[in-house]
Amino acid sequence: MYVKSETPTALPLYVQISEVLIREIASGQLLDGARLPPERDLAKQHGTTVRTLRKALAILEEKGLIESIQGSGNYVRKTPDVESIYSMFRLELLRGGGLPTAQVLAVDEMDKPDGLPEFGQSPRATRIRRLRFLNRDPIAVEEIWLDLQAGRIVPEDLSDSLYRYYKMRLGFWITHAEDYVSVGQVPDWAPTDFAPQPGQTVGFIERISYAEQHGSVEFSRTWFDPQRARYVQRLR
Repeated sequence: MYVKSETPTALPLYVQISEVLIREIASGQLLDGARLPPERDLAKQHGTTVRTLRKALAILEEKGLIESIQGSGNYVRKTPDVESIYSMFRLELLRGGGLPTAQVLAVDEMDKPDGLPEFGQSPRATRIRRLRFLNRDPIAVEEIWLDLQAGRIVPEDLSDSLYRYYKMRLGFWITHAEDYVSVGQVPDWAPTDFAPQPGQTVGFIERISYAEQHGSVEFSRTWFDPQRARYVQRLR
């Protein structure tokens, strides 16, 4: 069952619900042609009102992901390459989907340390450390380095989606990213809420993200729990 995020910077509830449904369609939990449950039942499932649910469904209909048939219901119409807030978030629950949220652990502005790949144009960056969740289940820890020339981050304003924050608050957007997936050891700063212990081998993702205005603007490292989540890249 979907559990809504109540953090101060969380997306509006109807947007959260639309993102859950988009990720379920993308993962195959909701198949092309499938009829969604009646709106009243679906609203209850997501802990909301029918009015709020209909705002979420309107987003899916606008994206061509569902078709509403008068007197019959809402049907899935899977469309390739649909953009969503979390379309570049590649971790899913083992059963598929899941709403991504985040808990900020630390935000620090500093010189780029040795060992990072080359990215951006400034010698300094903002380092963000977060605990990541899917449907409130802690599945990963991540460390993001944003080149300081791209803009200064206000920690209190950070949202669950950094890419959305970049676009809304810093005025640029991520156009594409390169991911390198392997295994790595959980860092010693990982909180106890993350089940794997520091030093334990888990799934590991390194990513360089690019913005049209700034080039390679961000580098990130993510350690994910393979007992709870998997990395998924779908080819269209």
